[in-house]
Amino acid sequence: MSKTTEDMIQGIIGKKLGMTQIFEDNGKAEAVTAIETGPCLVTQIKTRDKEGYNTAQLGFGQAKRLKSPQLGHLKELGQFKHLREFRVSHTKGIKVGDKVKVSLFKVGDLVDITGVSKGKGFAGVVKRHHFSGGPKTHGQSDRHRHPGSIGASASPSRVLKGTRMAGHMGNRRVTVCHLEVFETDPARNLLVVKGAVPGAKNGLLLIKKSGGEE
Repeated sequence: MSKTTEDMIQGIIGKKLGMTQIFEDNGKAEAVTAIETGPCLVTQIKTRDKEGYNTAQLGFGQAKRLKSPQLGHLKELGQFKHLREFRVSHTKGIKVGDKVKVSLFKVGDLVDITGVSKGKGFAGVVKRHHFSGGPKTHGQSDRHRHPGSIGASASPSRVLKGTRMAGHMGNRRVTVCHLEVFETDPARNLLVVKGAVPGAKNGLLLIKKSGGEE
């Protein structure tokens, strides 16, 4: 990958491998997440003159089979399972077929990681919003995990929009910002960051440098 391409594309696609802990030089145990990152291939370039915005589309992962329109779009670049766009300030110097690798990041860099959180199904207010529940005494045998009253009195005489109630929990797009890069391993396409990232094992992640193009 040319230095120009590396400077312009400030993100990469990855797969969450799992969490572990690593001991620093001072003996402190640090919780980290290991991510398989790339290598990704530039499969398409969009420009502000033609599409209205500047992006580089990256391909990641091996697909078992693709439909004819997808094969035509990739034009023998490969059979990628995931295609995602990353905004760039301009597209000069970026070419279709360029590779983006984990060497984009250095130890100490801050990154924003986006993924889909684990789905918890339909959850009550105690699990979903950390309510304390009802009283445990005075005959309240069936109110321990109930939300309690949600309505207003005379005004406005309705349930306000956004009231915290039971409902679907998790399975949403979540971004965790300013995670520090702990280690990079270009030989194994491995990125290790401090802290937790959204999603389950083998979940798809988008990793961008903090403060980069949105």
